[in-house]
This record gives sequence, C-alpha cells and structure tokens, in this order.
Amino acid sequence: MPVMSPADLLKFLDENFPQAGHLDLAIEHLDDRTIRVRLPTHERHLRPGGTISGPTLMWLTDCSFYLLILAQLGPVALAVTTNLNINFMRKPEPADLIGEGRLLKLGKTLAVGDFTIWSDGVKEPVAHATVTYAIPPKR
Repeated sequence: MPVMSPADLLKFLDENFPQAGHLDLAIEHLDDRTIRVRLPTHERHLRPGGTISGPTLMWLTDCSFYLLILAQLGPVALAVTTNLNINFMRKPEPADLIGEGRLLKLGKTLAVGDFTIWSDGVKEPVAHATVTYAIPPKR
C-alpha cells in the first residue's frame, strides 16, 4: 500500500521542485509497484518538426519514477537518479503522453524499474527506459 497518495505526491513535487510546476502532470493510477501518468502536450514540449522533444520524454520518465519511489518510501527529497537509459522508438505525436512505470526492485539503497511512454491513442510505445535511483540512508 503506497504511503503517499497521488495528491500528496503532486503537492510534494510542487513544494520541493517548483521548477517542475505548471506542467499539468496527472497521476491516473498508483499502487505498490506501478504508476500511470498523463502529461498534456503543450507547444513548449515540441521540437522543430512538430514532434515532442526528447528532454520532455526524459523528464516524464525521471519525474514519474521518482514519484513512484516516493509513494512507497514517503517524502524523501534526496533520492536521486543514478542511471536513466532511454530508447526512443518512434516519433511521438503532439498528443498527451501516457507513461507507465514499474518498480522492479526497491532495496535499502537502490530502486530499479522501467518506464514506457505512449502518445495517447497510439498503440505502439514511443519510448522505453530503465531507471535506477539511489535512496539516501535513514537518519
């Protein structure tokens, strides 16, 4: 059972990472091992040619996996990304991005998982990533 609700997570993000605010990220599903998010696409997410930029896809991956870890551990602001390997599989259309993350291992010092992103309404994924986070020791 997650220790933080979707509302708790978004409030934490707003308070601790104001630079991430105003992105309209919505958490559609959250449980002990998975998260599903939606990010509406805005013009600021587009690169030349009308496709969603790689940095937007990486941000969505990193931020969403961070929220999945926090949901399990509570508000640990100092958990940090140690590795993010992303494969861009096809051109993301300028539609909402749907991301699903899966926590594969949650240990004392590391969390490992994967994250897949789709353009809303498109069956095939646009990106897939593996993610590792370092968890700070409890004090």
